[in-house]
Amino acid sequence: MLVIGVAACTRGGPPPEAADAADPSAAPVNPAIWPRVPSAFARDAALEARIEEILGRLSLEEKVGQVIQADVASVTPEDVRRYRLGSVLNGGNSGPGGNDLAPAAAWLAAADEFYLASMDTSEGHEAIPILWGTDAVHGHSNIIGATLFPHNIGLGATRNPALIRRIGEITAREIRVTGQDWTFAPTLAVARDVRWGRSYESFSERAEIVREYAAALVEGLQGVAGSPQFLRPPHVIATAKHFVGDGGTHEGRDQGDALVSEEILRDLHAAGYPPAIAAGVQSVMASFSSWQGVKLHGHRGLLTDVLKGRMGFDGPVIGDWNGHSQVPGCSATSCAAALAAGLDIFMAPDSWEGLYHNTLEQVRSGVIAQERLDDAVRRVLRLKLRAGLFELGKPSERPGAGEFSLLGAPAHRAVARQAVRESLVLLKNRGGILPLHPRQHVLVAGDGANDIAKQSGGWTLSWQGTGLTNEHFPNAESIFAGIEAHVTAAGGRAVLSEDGRFETRPDVAVVVFGEEPYAEFQGDIETLEYRPGDTRDLDLLRRLRAADIPVVAVFLSGRPLWVNREINAADAFVAAWLPGSEGGGIADVLFRDVDGSIRFDFKGKLSFSWPRDPLQAPTADSAEPPLFPYGYGLTYADDGAVPQLSEHVPQRDTRVNARTYFTAGRPAAGWELFVAEGTERIPLASGTGASATAALRVVALDRNAQEDARLGIWSGDGTATLGIARAAPIDLQRESNGQLALTFHYLLESAPGGPVELAVECGPGCRGVVPIVDALRDQPLGQWQRLKIPLHCFERGGADMRRVQAPFTITARGPLRLAFAEIGLTTGLDDALTCSS
Repeated sequence: MLVIGVAACTRGGPPPEAADAADPSAAPVNPAIWPRVPSAFARDAALEARIEEILGRLSLEEKVGQVIQADVASVTPEDVRRYRLGSVLNGGNSGPGGNDLAPAAAWLAAADEFYLASMDTSEGHEAIPILWGTDAVHGHSNIIGATLFPHNIGLGATRNPALIRRIGEITAREIRVTGQDWTFAPTLAVARDVRWGRSYESFSERAEIVREYAAALVEGLQGVAGSPQFLRPPHVIATAKHFVGDGGTHEGRDQGDALVSEEILRDLHAAGYPPAIAAGVQSVMASFSSWQGVKLHGHRGLLTDVLKGRMGFDGPVIGDWNGHSQVPGCSATSCAAALAAGLDIFMAPDSWEGLYHNTLEQVRSGVIAQERLDDAVRRVLRLKLRAGLFELGKPSERPGAGEFSLLGAPAHRAVARQAVRESLVLLKNRGGILPLHPRQHVLVAGDGANDIAKQSGGWTLSWQGTGLTNEHFPNAESIFAGIEAHVTAAGGRAVLSEDGRFETRPDVAVVVFGEEPYAEFQGDIETLEYRPGDTRDLDLLRRLRAADIPVVAVFLSGRPLWVNREINAADAFVAAWLPGSEGGGIADVLFRDVDGSIRFDFKGKLSFSWPRDPLQAPTADSAEPPLFPYGYGLTYADDGAVPQLSEHVPQRDTRVNARTYFTAGRPAAGWELFVAEGTERIPLASGTGASATAALRVVALDRNAQEDARLGIWSGDGTATLGIARAAPIDLQRESNGQLALTFHYLLESAPGGPVELAVECGPGCRGVVPIVDALRDQPLGQWQRLKIPLHCFERGGADMRRVQAPFTITARGPLRLAFAEIGLTTGLDDALTCSS
């Protein structure tokens, strides 16, 4: 893998909105109107004395180490030993030895290595046991073979807090098997606009379910506060997240801004926090998002005055993945403002080392008050002492560790299967087609029928839940496998045909289809229409109905979507959400028993309103009634008829495409192609090439279709730039903070005769540059290639990703003939270039 250097560049000042956001008065908070929360703990004088005793022995360097968390992909046990880091995490694509698909035993071995490093006193350091946090958000979902429960949106439909508590207990028990002791769950967001890519992590659009589930899941994970089992194996540390308002951002934009009143923020979006704190939750994660223009990672009023002061939360507030870097005036490696605001642990996955050194210097210089650092360390120590880490020994010696048979144990899977059954919501059942008798010929179709990764969704073995096959799920059952097992046992026949083609006419077809896996901002959408422009699933449903075959549609999704056409094309329609590992739970409900009796009726009720049209977003706040309201859900006793639904797709406003910049031979909507010599930009017509300057000419080129590419011809007579830009800036900070790359397809007609730079520009004097001449020289001439450069490379090079005006520019200072085609942002960094500072 080629490592590319990042050119040092001058970074411009903050945009006007950033300056406003830095001013706490922009969003004043009144702590007096927030609820006081009764403490789950009586004051423990012995515990507090022990905290002070340990704190008094720590050096400044050791204190700073305790407030920094690194990702296991970017830190070693030796680093932990040297820097005395207080915690590590594994991100969605991280694992021991750089393998996020490592076997369970490797995770436990790595946990031991990090623990032993933290306890090493050979150089006179204090032994402070390390914490390992993981995103076990629907089961211990990073581990092959673990039980995978339905995502929260499905659990919200069950209306069963006792089940939620049991799920927490099982998840904790399986986490302990591999040596981790801390989960970043539960998510207590109240998602109001399901265009948000994290909507499936929310239990409901209403506070009542979130409020009820918060304590149940916290107690399931941690045990009951005050009991001898609290935080002791098989329990783990829970995290209430993301404080606060992450589900209420404008237009459902991930990491966006919640433009709601303080009363709505308190009563709706913070509804789950008082019960979670009363149940003894031991950590709270700050949200990437903002409230009224102020980033939560830098919001003292909410983190310190409300959460810690008014609500009395006495554990640590942890940041999200480099979330501190979004606070005005901060970067991933320097953010005194976040600590001052009330953040106690920086989640600095790949930026931890620079952040450690800068934080240390900021305390020494007085930029960070010693008292604030000490308070943060006290909170970390309080958590570790309450969890018994000083007495439990290394992870492999703790109760339940290494009992790998508990991963996906039959008893655990039985609870997950129950959760699947109770989460299913029946939206339509024309003519009472359901439940089906199993003693018939059943065609099972659709691309979700035999795809465990698809039925499990994001945050499954990898961050986005992609790149997986059924072989990665040894303790799981696909939806087809569940149907086949029941139908075959009853004397019927189930046949899998993804495209719905058949040789023998079936008695009925079950079609399983839906969204592809996604997580966080990569799942953000602009319209609630299911797969705009892609009618493959609809065509399948209509083709089967045209053949007069009864059709049962099973829809996999992380949110309600506009599927009027698909509902019309099916006799029965089931919202199955993202059920997880137990696909057999769907067959339990869809099919009768062998004797014809009903085995399980539908119990699920919508915890989110279902949209009437694709533009009804946020559906929860719409003045027009939804298609199916909150609480809707048929049973077998109900009349399941649904009238013919409108299939009209209303015209919508065209927004700038923030992720596609050049496609089909022209700039994407909202973008302009230009050439430049010096500071003057000359726009190019989108439909044809143009000879714009003496140093650079651009002409149309055929790649896969007529004029679907462009060829840039640099004469070598001076420096010239080719780029894509717009006047109004866009915010790509969250994309940079995630794992997105600037990607373009190119063909070299001649090797570069001088330096070539790729840059992201963000206004006068603001740009991030990555030299690519070495990458180009290594490639053959005359062949289309693809180049991917992580967005964070440009940020490290000086770009302010909050105000990008030109997301793609190429500058050459020598002769070059370079053709280019598709340009935009893509996910995954496996084949991307690696940038060095």
